[in-house]
Amino acid sequence: MKERKYIKSLGSLVGQEIVIAGWVDVRRDQGKLVFMDIRDMTGKIQCVVLPNHTEAMESVKEVRNEWVLKVTGIVNKRPERNIKEGVQNGDIELEITGIEVLNKAVTPQFDVTTDGKEIGEDSRLKYRYIDLRRPRMQKNIRNRHHVAKFIRDFLDKENFIEIETPILTKSTPEGARDFVVPSRLYKGTFYALPQSPQQYKQLLMASGMEKYFQIARCMRDEDSRGDRQPEFTQLDIEMSFVDMEDVMEVNERLLIDLITKLYPEKKIQEIPFPHISYKDAMEKYGCDRPDLRKDKNDPNLLALCWVVNFPFFERTDKSDNPNTEGEWTFTHNPFSKPIKEHEEWLLERKNIGDIITTQYDIILNGFELGGGSIRAHNPEMLKKVLEIIGHKEEDIKHNFGHMLGALGSGTPPHGGIAWGFDRLMMLMENEPNIREVITFPKTGEGKDLMMESPSGVSEKQLKELGIEITKKK
Repeated sequence: MKERKYIKSLGSLVGQEIVIAGWVDVRRDQGKLVFMDIRDMTGKIQCVVLPNHTEAMESVKEVRNEWVLKVTGIVNKRPERNIKEGVQNGDIELEITGIEVLNKAVTPQFDVTTDGKEIGEDSRLKYRYIDLRRPRMQKNIRNRHHVAKFIRDFLDKENFIEIETPILTKSTPEGARDFVVPSRLYKGTFYALPQSPQQYKQLLMASGMEKYFQIARCMRDEDSRGDRQPEFTQLDIEMSFVDMEDVMEVNERLLIDLITKLYPEKKIQEIPFPHISYKDAMEKYGCDRPDLRKDKNDPNLLALCWVVNFPFFERTDKSDNPNTEGEWTFTHNPFSKPIKEHEEWLLERKNIGDIITTQYDIILNGFELGGGSIRAHNPEMLKKVLEIIGHKEEDIKHNFGHMLGALGSGTPPHGGIAWGFDRLMMLMENEPNIREVITFPKTGEGKDLMMESPSGVSEKQLKELGIEITKKK
């Protein structure tokens, strides 16, 4: 049997008989001739069945769109008048001599030859395995792979190591609600799914790893929002023996390299990225993620900037959350460190509203692409932060005792950042929301329409877990 050829590489095989396999993209019956466009992951080619190939002509009569075929054929040069300039394989076509049907297909729920934006999103998500066949989605998901690989290769050359952190962890109050997982072996106790690898990556700095990264899955049980997902992907980076400038420098260099090499059609407005204080951003732009593009109608213009000098704490809005214990809450991250000039204020719990943190956000075209900080590597400093935001002594020991213990074991100064990887891909691919760059996303309401989840579980499963569901009266 001849080796299967990929469609992208057929141009040099004119005159040869080959075998290709793929989906029927379009079928056009013109009586004596039947044309088909066949596609695989590398592209499309026009195929033709001629009357003299009687077996192939008989087989092709029943073939329909989205059937999966293996075809044998001869690569021919197209007549000069039929050449399509600028189209993949526009100068050749495949004369089919044999057809093997690998799988039939029911009529697709929708057309996959368009960009899909004319189709209701619920339908697209319910039949995602079909929706992903369209060229735009293939491009998005394949480019997502290329970006992830580029990041891995770049950070590897910078002596970072990729480390996986646990998915089953402990529920701690970090901001958003946790998804909790009941333990069968220890009934009445629960794991939590990670909101981020924040604590683990700091524990890795205590372990002497020094340079860590991970393209990490994160889960947060948050209220519905159109551009929010219950599970999402972050690029997490942490470094030891660094200050703010060190972390920002390597991230800026990574972004410039990534955009320049993978998206050469895009232009970065200003290099190096400008630095704007939180105060100036709020006064000048009315937000802490300003869109600095000089031409906001150019989707390939990328205006990146750093926003720095954030306030560490803000007053708690009791009307919004009446159960809040403290009068202060953190603006970004409780594990952050104040700037050096304000460390004494933190330790003495004075001028709380004026304390500036070592937080830095990277902004792209008005979106917060990522954020990070230099961490409190001194356990007393972290404890003071937790006390300021209202945690009692026993709660600190229960929820964060492992962190305080690690920081007191000889942990170096360290800091890091987390990028919203889905958001990065959305902006790079000029898509309107992150669902267009996630392979199997949930709806804005957190539902998986394809797998029909969340869903109930059996009484047997509940009994094994020691759980009983009670209905409200």
